[in-house]
Amino acid sequence: MCNADYIKAGKIASSIREKIKKKNLVGLTIYEICEEVENEIKLLGGKCAFPVNVSINDIAAHYTAEPNDQKTISERDLVKIDLGVQINGYIADTATTVSYDYNDYELIEITNNALKNAMLIVEAGIKSNNISKIIEETIKRAGYKAIVNLSGHSLDRYTIHSGKSISNIWSSEHFLFSTKQAYACEPFVTTKLGSGFVREGNSRNIFALVSRKKTKNKELDSFIEYIWNEFNMLPFSLRWINKYWDNKKSQILLNKLVNKKIVHAYPVLIESSGQKVAQAEHTFIPMNDGVKIITE
Repeated sequence: MCNADYIKAGKIASSIREKIKKKNLVGLTIYEICEEVENEIKLLGGKCAFPVNVSINDIAAHYTAEPNDQKTISERDLVKIDLGVQINGYIADTATTVSYDYNDYELIEITNNALKNAMLIVEAGIKSNNISKIIEETIKRAGYKAIVNLSGHSLDRYTIHSGKSISNIWSSEHFLFSTKQAYACEPFVTTKLGSGFVREGNSRNIFALVSRKKTKNKELDSFIEYIWNEFNMLPFSLRWINKYWDNKKSQILLNKLVNKKIVHAYPVLIESSGQKVAQAEHTFIPMNDGVKIITE
């Protein structure tokens, strides 16, 4: 299962993640960060598996820059950068959290420790809820809270979330890790004042094709084929579409496809009590004698 495409995707993803961690993001716009990371993926020989997520403070996930987005990173912001690289559809998904405010450092450290501790026990055949237990215990022991309704996931070719979930808290539901599957483990952690849950925000700026069903509208059908040819079933952003389609027109067409349930729009996810959220993520493949972390 650990083929050359996974390895290459993982090397690209991890190198960019480490590079962005060392960069001073203060004063940069979310648009500039997204464009820089996505362009770097292409320069290194990969393709974007989804639009780079740059989620600030209580926004946990699913925020990517709008066209010409002028939101700027400040010295007090906690910034989660979630990026994905695909080579021939084989995906490496990884994330990191950065902050320049010392008050956030412990939250980030606990999140990284939860991921590290989980990876230490992975191997083929173990129950997924053993990982969940380690994540939850690491977070609770430090006095923080895991985000209950966000989880890691299995990956398949051209599919980021392929059906199996790795919860960040223990539950009786589980599956056995297989050498024939890639997975992403991603603890999301909030403060002790947080609710431990995320809610859907009003903003939706990441999309994915869910069907190639004909609409009997020539323009819409042409747009569907464009999305399929460019992105397959992987997520995309309005920024990407606007490089080839007029901004106003593409938004109208996307709205029509969302209403017809041919395209799915991902809502921004926000910590429901307004507390900051940190994230860490690796993509890994279980082995019979341990684990191959392809984004390490």
